Amino acid sequence: MTKTIAALLAVLVGALGAPVWAQVRVHDPMVRMAPPGQPISVAFMTLHNHGMDEKILVKVHSDVAGAAEMHNHILAEGMMKMRRIDTIVVPGLGQVELKPGGLHIMLIGLSRNLQVGERVIIVLEFDDGERLTVNAPVQMTGDMHAPTEHTD
Repeated sequence: MTKTIAALLAVLVGALGAPVWAQVRVHDPMVRMAPPGQPISVAFMTLHNHGMDEKILVKVHSDVAGAAEMHNHILAEGMMKMRRIDTIVVPGLGQVELKPGGLHIMLIGLSRNLQVGERVIIVLEFDDGERLTVNAPVQMTGDMHAPTEHTD
């Protein structure tokens, strides 16, 4: 009976992206499929903060990458460029969208090829110690934005 309850709880947490008591909830997570042999991919999602206080995302981890980093696009010298950032602030009673051409999570040093339909674990870590485990499906996407220069 205990195993059944634990299994049901694991399914519920995986389906919601966060425990029902969590202040931040994740909606519409996805990881872009990378061509075989490509060492990087990207993850998108929307972070909804249901609490009054802002939440600050400070680290990301993934089971399929040697490194996971938060990035943003900026306009510099007339070109859109990606830059690593240290935090993403989710305002109280607000949301932040991680999307092409904006904030996103880079998955660097993929440990294997990603297949459409499989799920990738991404752990979000906030400055107050809260951790959320996201179960993001791998999806194919078209060219959603113009190519950019990716630099640190």
